Amino acid sequence: MEFIDYPDADMMMLSLARQISRELREALARRDRALLAVPGGTTPGPVFDMLSAVDLDWDRVDVVPGDERWLPEDNPRSNAGLIRARLLRGKAAPARLIPLWRPTETPEEAASDLATALEPMLPIDVALVGMGADMHTASLFPDADRLAEALADDAPPILPITAPGAAEPRVTLSARVFREAYALHVLITGDDKRAAFERARKLDPMKAPIRALLEDATVHWAP
Repeated sequence: MEFIDYPDADMMMLSLARQISRELREALARRDRALLAVPGGTTPGPVFDMLSAVDLDWDRVDVVPGDERWLPEDNPRSNAGLIRARLLRGKAAPARLIPLWRPTETPEEAASDLATALEPMLPIDVALVGMGADMHTASLFPDADRLAEALADDAPPILPITAPGAAEPRVTLSARVFREAYALHVLITGDDKRAAFERARKLDPMKAPIRALLEDATVHWAP
């Protein structure tokens, strides 16, 4: 694990956007298409804004959410909708979004098909994840119903998952898929999440799921 402590969030977002764009170029130099996994939420928004202005062969980049609420893309809580609005615009508009939602009643009905579709694109070239104050990442929540399966070394690429603190059923990439990424970045801000991160380093992943990714990650933090 590498931990980078930035003096402010603006510098962190700029540095991270530059690093991701560099890693995507490296990925495109070694294979025909690059796979970028990104979170929803508001924290990575400035990184998305900067990436959308970068000159890159975006028509050769696939973008997949790290997790998704079981909601259609036009729902304001959809991660895919946020990613399309914030990242897949400007110069990044030609990138291809790989949605993790299907028009089925439950994620269990579609998870196998989603995993089958994603498998040929793996491994992820660049993965960006966040972390909640409860030490969850993607939809790997403490006390989630299938957390042990999602953390397993032989986990499928995508799993349906529900958790007490999550309002909707979800699907999530498994910890294995994140760990196998060529480059894995964790983005956290604020003193509360810094404290949660320090706690997570000493806990079992079943209590602090982010812990399952830290050994392979570069962690970026700013106040």
